[in-house]
Amino acid sequence: MTEETTTDPFNLFHRWFGEAEQAEANDPNAMALATVDADGRPSVRMVLLKGVDERGFIFYTNLESRKGRDLAGNREVGLCLHWKSLRRQVRIDGPVEPVADSEADAYFHSRPRGSQIGAWASEQSRPMDGHWVLERRVAEFALKFGIGTVPRPPHWSGFRVLPRVIEFWRDRPFRLHERRVYHAVGEPGAVSGWTVERLFP
Repeated sequence: MTEETTTDPFNLFHRWFGEAEQAEANDPNAMALATVDADGRPSVRMVLLKGVDERGFIFYTNLESRKGRDLAGNREVGLCLHWKSLRRQVRIDGPVEPVADSEADAYFHSRPRGSQIGAWASEQSRPMDGHWVLERRVAEFALKFGIGTVPRPPHWSGFRVLPRVIEFWRDRPFRLHERRVYHAVGEPGAVSGWTVERLFP
């Protein structure tokens, strides 16, 4: 099945992502995550895509961070992955759902030990008097957990973005760029199929 005929955006995403992993020198899984706070103010930052399954796109974060607080009040997000070397981007819109505790535990324990300690030490998005404060907290938690297993903090978990819309953009000569948009049929997370349309670039 070619890109012209595929009706499953996840198949196309996996194909593009595999090519990005070969072409991008740094972090092909980096993506911009846009959230909105309780006052309607948008905020965007880079996060890392840590999983893709048949339901959506997964990332992890400190639940007490700004994005965590935004998501507690408004589940709608936007994602954008841009692969400059390939001149392609993918945009995803939809709500998030928390990942299962078992998923969060499994991913947390796959991280380097330093990252696990850092998840406990960093009070993400909160004011810090100086970098020494973070260094002290890292040392404190490293001492607390010793050489034993570091448990996942209760304030650290993941979200799965359930796509409502997935748009694929590809650069073409003479600004004849290609935009293919997939719209979910059914509610996000319970999609029965996809419709496809082309947009003017």
